[in-house]
Amino acid sequence: MNSLTKLPAKPVNMKKKATYWISGIITVGLIIWSFTGMELKLSPNFSKLIGSIFSGLFHPEWKYVYNGTGEDLVSQLWQTLCIAFLGTFISAVISLPFAFWAANTKHKKWFVSRTGHIVLTAIRSFPEIVLALMFIKAVGPGAAAGVLALGFHSVGMLAKLFSEAIENLGEGANEAITAAGGSKFNIAMFATMPNLMPALVSNTLYRFDVSVRSASILGLVGAGGIGTPLMFALNTRDWNRVGIILLGIIVMVVVIDWISGWIRKKLV
Repeated sequence: MNSLTKLPAKPVNMKKKATYWISGIITVGLIIWSFTGMELKLSPNFSKLIGSIFSGLFHPEWKYVYNGTGEDLVSQLWQTLCIAFLGTFISAVISLPFAFWAANTKHKKWFVSRTGHIVLTAIRSFPEIVLALMFIKAVGPGAAAGVLALGFHSVGMLAKLFSEAIENLGEGANEAITAAGGSKFNIAMFATMPNLMPALVSNTLYRFDVSVRSASILGLVGAGGIGTPLMFALNTRDWNRVGIILLGIIVMVVVIDWISGWIRKKLV
């Protein structure tokens, strides 16, 4: 008797296969139909403009990297990092009480955490660009508006991540301190916070990684950082400067992403 027996072929589900094909056809049809309503008007100098853009991107202005004026690439990237760091630090401090408010634990009424979730969702609903424009009206253009916009927007996301970390904490350490006669303050200081700290640091580093990208964009509306000279270079069609600025942003984001990822792996 042959030890290797052929298994019967799995029957083809024609209904499921037809559903896949119909869904794919409808999706492609909707995509094609959505393009029919777009008016595509190319400039007479379209090909020349595209050539100038790619020529500038591949021939960046290297002398702009550092010239000692404080308006060079290195100085603007450093300002962008400072805006992202300060905005993330402020939001991390403010997010902690909001996180305990929104965390759904067994020692809390359900409507308390529900109201906290609603508040955090409302905070996250404001785009960073809109917040930057609002704070520019309040404090004027510059890095301060960028810090406030990032700090306010990041509270909604960081507090949500912090609250999920609080909900995932075990009760063993808290119960041990309670059994030893510890107060709620002792539980918070010697059980909750030490166990929560790795998740807080990891989530804050992740948010800082995102804030670096956001800080680069906020400068386009005048909120400081590398986005401001990028906006001026785009308006004047200085593609060589645009190329070196984009290259600097790429290098900065890659380095920050690698460093924050390495730290998060050490914390896990």
